[in-house]
Amino acid sequence: MECLSQWPEPVHRVQCISESGVEAIPDRYVKPPSQRPAPQELADAGISVPLVDLSGLDDESRRASTLREISDACREWGFFQAINHGVPDDLLDGMKEVWRGFFHLPLEEKQVYANSPKTYEGYGSRLGVEKGAILDWGDYFFLHLLPPHVKDSNKWPALPENCSSCSSLTTKKPPGFSCRKWLIWFVSVPSLLRDTIDEYSKRVHALCGRLMKAMSISLGLREDFLKDAFGGELSACLRVNYYPKCPQPDLTLGLSSHSDPGGMTVLLADDKVKGLQVLKDDKWVTIAPHPHSLIVNVGDQIQVISNGIYKSVEHRVVANSSRERISAAFFCNPKTDVAIGPAPDLVSNERPARYASMTFDEYRLFIRKVGPRGKCQVESLKKRPSLDKVDGL
Repeated sequence: MECLSQWPEPVHRVQCISESGVEAIPDRYVKPPSQRPAPQELADAGISVPLVDLSGLDDESRRASTLREISDACREWGFFQAINHGVPDDLLDGMKEVWRGFFHLPLEEKQVYANSPKTYEGYGSRLGVEKGAILDWGDYFFLHLLPPHVKDSNKWPALPENCSSCSSLTTKKPPGFSCRKWLIWFVSVPSLLRDTIDEYSKRVHALCGRLMKAMSISLGLREDFLKDAFGGELSACLRVNYYPKCPQPDLTLGLSSHSDPGGMTVLLADDKVKGLQVLKDDKWVTIAPHPHSLIVNVGDQIQVISNGIYKSVEHRVVANSSRERISAAFFCNPKTDVAIGPAPDLVSNERPARYASMTFDEYRLFIRKVGPRGKCQVESLKKRPSLDKVDGL
């Protein structure tokens, strides 16, 4: 996939800007008035997305109703919060804490992992390579996880032995591990973050497999249809987001409005600090994360495969003036070279194919070049089959 190998201009870490004590954000982060969150959109509206208890998938008496709940949420919201999802609570807590430890390392230690737009893997502070673009108020760390040949553990961050943010985690058995592995962890703190990423990724990958089957069945397809449409195996990557405090949250966004380009996203949200908003009926709804839930949303590829039955919905992140926020987005994607188009069983004279086919590699080139831009990419598939002119966007 062709993309620039270097950023078009110097990269400034948003966390450093925030911690410098500035009272006004730099112009590079000030959104046009039409994109800024309105005062009422920053308020807590007390509305949230559907809550689905996934234990019902394993209970024959509740399986049908749970599948309906998933289907209704994917059709009406494109989002739902999953509880009893199979990922241990202490692993969710540990994931947030070790990443908080990483982002609070000295800058020079984080800069070792600085990324480039060629693969985006590593420590970053912008999406898109347009020179002079208005940027989002946040930093991140991006990792490739699956298939195995794209996983490069050398690019995975480690924590130093004197990481004060993680001292409490190393005095008890870490999440999801045997006592023997805990002993290894206890004497080898630098592996703490890497081992947590690895265990968390395995658990969420298994969850994605269950959800793909549930979504296939609820679309009236055989249970392995989505997996097969993705190329027979799931590709996966992880982006951990760090949103520092912002002195003017009404002028910017932590992450601009967009729909996810991949298949499905499983988000570990900060349940202490709200920030994620979903566009529902032309209004921005703030999600109030349920403790130890995982937020699941439909990506553009499943919207295409479902022929528009399931919705990949615009969402964004608002900034916060008093508290930092951490989240981890696990992206479940098709193989990069597999053409994705509407499922034949979901195409009829009454509901003709709404989207042209395109490989995921071609598709994600758009967001890697111009950054998050609403739903203009998936909508473009209704008009043209390729991105031959993406350089002119």
